[in-house]
Amino acid sequence: MPSDFKPLLDRIQERETWLGVVSAWTWSATLLQSSTAAYTFGVSGPWWYGVGGTIQLAIFGMVAAKVKMNANGAHTFLEIVKVRFGTGPHLLFTFYAFLCIMVVCGSLLLGGAATVNALTGMNILAACFLLPIGIAVYVIVGYESGDLELHLSVIGVTPLFFSLSYISTFGTSPATDGVSGFYNLLVTAGRQSPVIGNQDGSYLTMKSNQGLVFGAATILSGFSGIFCDQGYWQRAIASHPKSTTKAYMLGGLSWFAVPFAFASCLGLAARALQNDPRFPTFPEPLSASQVSAGLAAPAAAAVVMGKGGAIAVLLVVFAELIAVSSLFSYDIYKAYFFPKARGPEIVRVSHMFICFWAVWMGCWATILHKANIDLGWLFYVQGVVLSPAVIPIALTVTWRKLTSAGIIAGALLGASLGMTAWMIGCWKIYDPADYDFKGTRGIANLDIDIEGDAVNKSSSDVVDAKSPSIEKSEKDPADIRTDAVVAADENTSSNGPDEEEQPSMATLKLAFKKAAWYSLTLTSIVTVIAIYAD
Repeated sequence: MPSDFKPLLDRIQERETWLGVVSAWTWSATLLQSSTAAYTFGVSGPWWYGVGGTIQLAIFGMVAAKVKMNANGAHTFLEIVKVRFGTGPHLLFTFYAFLCIMVVCGSLLLGGAATVNALTGMNILAACFLLPIGIAVYVIVGYESGDLELHLSVIGVTPLFFSLSYISTFGTSPATDGVSGFYNLLVTAGRQSPVIGNQDGSYLTMKSNQGLVFGAATILSGFSGIFCDQGYWQRAIASHPKSTTKAYMLGGLSWFAVPFAFASCLGLAARALQNDPRFPTFPEPLSASQVSAGLAAPAAAAVVMGKGGAIAVLLVVFAELIAVSSLFSYDIYKAYFFPKARGPEIVRVSHMFICFWAVWMGCWATILHKANIDLGWLFYVQGVVLSPAVIPIALTVTWRKLTSAGIIAGALLGASLGMTAWMIGCWKIYDPADYDFKGTRGIANLDIDIEGDAVNKSSSDVVDAKSPSIEKSEKDPADIRTDAVVAADENTSSNGPDEEEQPSMATLKLAFKKAAWYSLTLTSIVTVIAIYAD
């Protein structure tokens, strides 16, 4: 390639990864759950939801730099685990990876199906099956034409819909009567239905005890949503080494605007317009189960934009199907059944598994719905069940003294202690007669979620750190980049650039240091702003 085109190519690859990061973190929970937080806690809810996703992306930029330094030829993070630690840890974290995708896909489908049912009357079980089948077709077509087009289709539509919702809510809708009318409606809502723990019960204050608790739960849960999700590792592995860390830093900063702006608009509008005759549940406010199902934003959109605008809230991201197809292709099919499988066969198997997964996710969403589990419950339970894997996964590419015994013991002990803290908290704090699977009360309550998440992370961290260093039984992170297992397929091009284009180790170390300073600075800024905003 002519040298004149290399800077342009680098910028294109950087922006493609940037788009992929933003689109991968913009799914139904981003829109629906952040709006639920705004409806419940006021303006502090969207802020903390944004913080709870931005910090993790910034920190993951550090891990992405380490991946490019130590395992640039890998296809999935589980390949790195298998090369370094062997079959046992690989199978354990394959389970966590699939569990993460099941939680994410379950949240996506339950939120989407509940919205379709509320707005159109479609049978919710039919929606649970029709949504993933349509997604599968779209992803396969996008997989053939390229990931960039897939992300552009999502990122291109998202700002358009957001702009329409802002214009309608703050400008053209007679229901809100402009910005001043919207403000007055929220002030009135704060008097009629004050938020316990907020200053003066207002929905317009950042001084919110419940909002702060929600922020802590979201931050802890967000780590599991990113570090256990193959989709983010996939982008870190596939992108150019020079652009990986920068793309994740910019992606995290850009993504913050999505939940904060969207939920501050439609989430607060749902609270402001609950006494409007056009509100779907008028004269009653949304019930606890409707709020937990994520229906605050669609209800507000139905008032300010009509049913067409409410259905547009169903904008979701389809990257999870690509992530799960790559997990099956490289970490099960190739690793244990056909080690000599090459590119075309891997793609064919990926497409077959996408179709199978779409049908299975319809069944999975049906099971969750029949068990009265909704979007809110899944959002909070995610951190409890997935947090034990976060620290072991991160240390796999960053700590040379980590052992297979350490990561297995850390993950399993963390899971046991976290679940124990979760259950004991529910038993001691909540009346068993008030135990409710339909919402976020009881077992999925915010306080219990924080308790379980914190115990999960701290216990797995301690066990990982205390595990003895076994000389030569596991590979150093710096050694796995030369292993044949994580090298590119013989008949396909490498995941990274050509050897002569590879940046030096000093360049990659500098990128890691920049990511570390950036994540520390960003975390400090957004936290201080939230605490001292009023």
